[in-house]
Amino acid sequence: MGAAEPLRSVLWVKRQRCAVSLDPARALLRWWRSPGPGAGAPGADACSLPISEIITVEETDTHGKRSSSGKWQKMEKPFAFTASRPKHLLVFINPFGGKGQGKRIYERKVAPLFTLASITTEIIVTERANQAKESLYEINIDKYDGIVCVGGDGMFSEVLHGLIGRTQQNAGVDQNQPRAALVPSPLRIGIIPAGSTDCVCFSTVGTNDAETSALHIIVGDSLPMDVSSVHHNSTLLRYSVSLLGYGFYGDIIKDSEKKRWMGLIRYDFSGLKTFLSHHCYEGTVSFLPARHTVGSPRDRKPCRAGCFVCRQSKQQLEEEQKKSLYGLANTEEVEEWKVVCGKFLAINATNMSCACPRSPRGLSPAAHLGDGSSDLILIRKCSRFNFLRFLVRHTNQYDQFDFAFVEVYRVRKFQFLSKQPEDEEGGLRERGKTRFGPMCSDTPACCGTASSSSWNCDGELLSSSSIEVRVHCQLVRLFARGIEEGPKEEPDS
Repeated sequence: MGAAEPLRSVLWVKRQRCAVSLDPARALLRWWRSPGPGAGAPGADACSLPISEIITVEETDTHGKRSSSGKWQKMEKPFAFTASRPKHLLVFINPFGGKGQGKRIYERKVAPLFTLASITTEIIVTERANQAKESLYEINIDKYDGIVCVGGDGMFSEVLHGLIGRTQQNAGVDQNQPRAALVPSPLRIGIIPAGSTDCVCFSTVGTNDAETSALHIIVGDSLPMDVSSVHHNSTLLRYSVSLLGYGFYGDIIKDSEKKRWMGLIRYDFSGLKTFLSHHCYEGTVSFLPARHTVGSPRDRKPCRAGCFVCRQSKQQLEEEQKKSLYGLANTEEVEEWKVVCGKFLAINATNMSCACPRSPRGLSPAAHLGDGSSDLILIRKCSRFNFLRFLVRHTNQYDQFDFAFVEVYRVRKFQFLSKQPEDEEGGLRERGKTRFGPMCSDTPACCGTASSSSWNCDGELLSSSSIEVRVHCQLVRLFARGIEEGPKEEPDS
């Protein structure tokens, strides 16, 4: 049986007579100008659109007025173009984040698009911190096709923690166990950017545009994303999807918390103050290399829509699940952990590029969203001038890891032990000795008094400096498709 023939007709598109061709085999809708009678053949100006990208269809006359002929009607179920489109969403709006424009952005830019696509919503405007997280533990989430957060990275983190926590609670998984196999949630999260930085949105969509994010939600895009769990002494501290930063970035967030009265400028002020202070911190980093991943942090191959590296990681994840299902031995006990000790200006772990308008390529340009790994960046003690050179490279196209004092590793897990009194960090330290043997912090080469910094976990301070981190491959899914490559410009002849 031959391929289905394209169906052709003549319609008016933006008050211009156009021929329209529906190609069932390719699931494409094509149209081109057709001044004369009949459909005619497509010309050079022909345009095409995947059927899955169509939001809604309704009949109008040549003047844009809706027809009352009764032959066509506005589609009652435009999500029928693809089965993955959401029909009913729970929306959390943070009216205080960023410049306080969250509610206005949703009502003016997003709600009309949802209405056009016949998506129904239930809206909760939050009045206090952690309200979204607590609500997700209490309400019946089975009736929704997804959760939408309107706000910044903090609002997204609330929804993330609530959704992951509720999913583990329903599955009977103890989140406080560092080795627990967390259960992915069936619900996707949509991000409408309305914060000050919107790092997660920028790193997954490529822009901080509310309408673009709304369209990704409407067409039902799905993007799997890694999540790191952060533990201390068998207690879950937080989940992280973007940046875990100790030293420089930890000190910035700690200092800025005391200056909330300054508004958003407090981050610039605290950043300058922290840079001038130039503190370094002594400790030991132990990590398990991510040998299953394709590529490296310095291969200049960023994560993009339809990423091959992330697809390979999904296959690796399925293999690990099969081994666990059949009761095969856990291979991590015999894998080789690496140990690095010394004095550090900063220790950063990124699950994504952490790109934002100020740093378009981010802290780790080649980090991948769903490859089951984190890029661990160690910045050793150096001069203030060299550290400035390193920071400046986050804003340009040069390799920010091309310094003698910078090391970068792609890891599945890591631990950090700060040089602290034994009674304060004893639990994690003893486990480290058992697994890795004598630690560098016990040798004369690393002796000396050193203060501790704080961990910046996606913009929130952690209560402990010594932590244990594990990456959970593709634990959550977003209404996104990844950053799409633009058309490549032809070189000038």
